[in-house]
Amino acid sequence: MHFDTLKEWLHWQEGLHPQSIDLGLHRAKKVYHALNPLKKQPITITVAGTNGKGSTVAFLEAIYRAQGLKVGSYTSPHILKYNERIKINGQPVSDEILCHSFERIEAVRHDTSLSYFEFSTLAALDIFSRSDLDIQLLEVGLGGRLDAVNIIDADASIISSICIDHTDWLGDTRLAIATEKAGVFRTHCPAIVGDIDPPVSLIESAQKIDAQLLLINHDFSYHKSTHHWNWQGTTTQLNELPHPNIKGEHQYRNASIALMAVQSLQSKISVSDKAIHSGLANAQISGRFQLIKTKDNAPILLDVSHNPQAAQALLDYLNTEFSELPVYALFTMMSDKDMQAVVDLMQPKIKHWFISPLDNPRTTAEDDIKTTFKQCNIKQVSTDFIDFSKTFAAATAETNKNKGLLVIFGSFFLVSEYLAQASHKKET
Repeated sequence: MHFDTLKEWLHWQEGLHPQSIDLGLHRAKKVYHALNPLKKQPITITVAGTNGKGSTVAFLEAIYRAQGLKVGSYTSPHILKYNERIKINGQPVSDEILCHSFERIEAVRHDTSLSYFEFSTLAALDIFSRSDLDIQLLEVGLGGRLDAVNIIDADASIISSICIDHTDWLGDTRLAIATEKAGVFRTHCPAIVGDIDPPVSLIESAQKIDAQLLLINHDFSYHKSTHHWNWQGTTTQLNELPHPNIKGEHQYRNASIALMAVQSLQSKISVSDKAIHSGLANAQISGRFQLIKTKDNAPILLDVSHNPQAAQALLDYLNTEFSELPVYALFTMMSDKDMQAVVDLMQPKIKHWFISPLDNPRTTAEDDIKTTFKQCNIKQVSTDFIDFSKTFAAATAETNKNKGLLVIFGSFFLVSEYLAQASHKKET
């Protein structure tokens, strides 16, 4: 199979596999071994977790790049363009590079059916193996044990947090979910955990394979002061660190996880204190407490939070940084998420909700959203908009009138829609 454009390749991949999510390693592993028979790979950090994966990768990427190293990062989903998933030194790879990689995958795939995510994972690994990298950072898509990223044996593995999410695939308890995520651990390799209350199943999983388990508030920790913060590891202390450039109290935990990974791999890939300071001060990621200010409109805060733990972090940030402003929400969620828990949590802070439709089959049906808000006894909600633009116009008008803050949250796809339309307006 051959296509001339990235758009054509991606459209074909979307319909190739009978299931959009089909966990398992055998398909991706078989094709990867054909793609890379010598198993050539750079030093690797795998990052799993319910929340915080993308931010942790962003801190690692910024630190290693500040050291002058060549860094590949693989994350998902993308915000605006598919190319964002696969970056080298912070820059998305080109359409041409992606298409050539897809051609190589197709040449060795034969009758092996691959999901959309497996194709992207294999493309990342293929491109990185040909790019003379010093280190690759691989974000797990879902779970860990059976995620396509787990075909790679990482030099260090991270679990940022463990919460109830993706229950159809990972189980409906933290014990079960932790077991799935712990599948990324490897024998005798650092297994870094940022969850402050790790389930016993995670600890047992690490002990069973003799992984080098490193727990926050046990093996490493951090302490904040007014102008700086300090980090303490097993053998190293870092003082007077700059506050993380990515905003939110929880980002100190994500940055601490990244620092533990950096310190645990110092014998393989040395990083200076100067690079650490620079990386923390300059790390960036879209859609995480991203504040947009314009001359004519009220400020807008973008956040991709889509489960209760992430919503709690958003609520804490609003209470800390925007306590004096009335807050309005432009909101929707995907149908496999716990919308009621998120809405219940956020409702004391939100003056009025504006529910946006999205052209995405996974979006919760509007009647179901109305039912959720009725069950939460919320009357300050506007629905039945024909598209995102109309929702945004209504939400902006109300927020401007009351000199408030508009928060766009609930889904990656919602934040993506805003950024795509904002980008289009700039271009025109």
